[in-house]
Amino acid sequence: MSDARFHLAWFLNFSSPAWNGTFTGSDGATWTDGRVHVEMARSLERGGFDYLMLEDSSMVSDGYEGSSRVDLKYGLYAPKHDPMPLIPLMADATRHIGIVGTASTTFYPPYLLARRMSTLDHLTGGRVGWNIVTSSEDRAAQNFGMDTLFEHDHRYDRADEYVDLVTRLWESWEPDAVVKDAATGTFVDHTKVHTVDFDGKFFASRGPLNTMPPIQGRPVICQAGGSPRGRQFAATHADTLLASAYGVEKMKAYRDDIRARRADLGGDPDSVKVMFIVSPVLGETMQEAQEKADAMAADSADKVEAALGHLSALTENDFSTFDLDAPVPTVTTNGHRSTLADFLSLGEGNTRTLREIANAWTINSLPLVGTPDHVAGLMGEAMQEVGGDGFLITGKPNRRYISEIADGLCPELRRRGLIRDGYEHRTFRENLMAF
Repeated sequence: MSDARFHLAWFLNFSSPAWNGTFTGSDGATWTDGRVHVEMARSLERGGFDYLMLEDSSMVSDGYEGSSRVDLKYGLYAPKHDPMPLIPLMADATRHIGIVGTASTTFYPPYLLARRMSTLDHLTGGRVGWNIVTSSEDRAAQNFGMDTLFEHDHRYDRADEYVDLVTRLWESWEPDAVVKDAATGTFVDHTKVHTVDFDGKFFASRGPLNTMPPIQGRPVICQAGGSPRGRQFAATHADTLLASAYGVEKMKAYRDDIRARRADLGGDPDSVKVMFIVSPVLGETMQEAQEKADAMAADSADKVEAALGHLSALTENDFSTFDLDAPVPTVTTNGHRSTLADFLSLGEGNTRTLREIANAWTINSLPLVGTPDHVAGLMGEAMQEVGGDGFLITGKPNRRYISEIADGLCPELRRRGLIRDGYEHRTFRENLMAF
């Protein structure tokens, strides 16, 4: 009998939460100490979330207008702090939830990444994950001494080798290498710690790691491949994926494709959990929720400008140079190809203007609007049709919205038997793979 439960995760930045609304308090001034993010982690654990994912980027974008005005006005890519030091703070305040940090295979040296993640796995008690990105912005590359990024598919070729190397480094200590033999005064049996002597096309490392091996064997691997090359990379390496596919039919097609690719590679399709991006809009009544959704969808010059600033940063096409009241021109990118393709698909047939598309643009896989009970029902029905594996909630959070999800939606999901009622295992990986 199949398990009806699905997983929940949250997409978060180490940046300011919502700061200029009615219920945002002082978080816009105090977020840099990490306390609001720690409180979010506690709330999400109370709700039964499997993990939260800390996204990251390394630039101040001037992709829109050739200026950083829009990026900084709306806080799109800056200010944003390094998520890695936040992970132990979150872990210390929680006991079960997984915490995923983002690190780029283009900018992080492999040995440093392997060592840091191994250390974090111990500091979190086996609850850390690594969100693998190859990076997509030349402005980020220029902060690390490069003129431009490598070509899109080439970045994935390098990432394949990168993951191979860091995996070998994590495995450079045999599980029983630490003996702590008081009689001989031997802490580690040196015959069970091995060099990796890796000499690849892109990377080289002698090894071994000088850290203890990760508690989980390797951290949980998270990825967000949308392009054909990205999907193949994710199917090869990922334990969990972040996916934006519009509607149940496309969600099912995406999940089926990833699972088929994993099977073709000789892996177990159930060993990769596909999480679909949503932003539920909740209310005490259906009317209240719909009014909130209508207000969020209303035409707004700021929303259009922020959306185009975001897209300009991701694709390095300056959307400020295009006519807002004309159809979207055909553009290409060496950056986020799937994001650009999803955006351009909204204008197919030249029936909508750039302004209309930017105002309506969303990465939500499903419209989820209503009372907690109603939305829980929609989520359950969608997962039944798709086949699994869960949802990743996103959006600029504040404490009220976090509570609406953790204390409103999650109890309804749990009442229906759709999410976990407690954590069965010690480590993030074990809990993620429990169903």
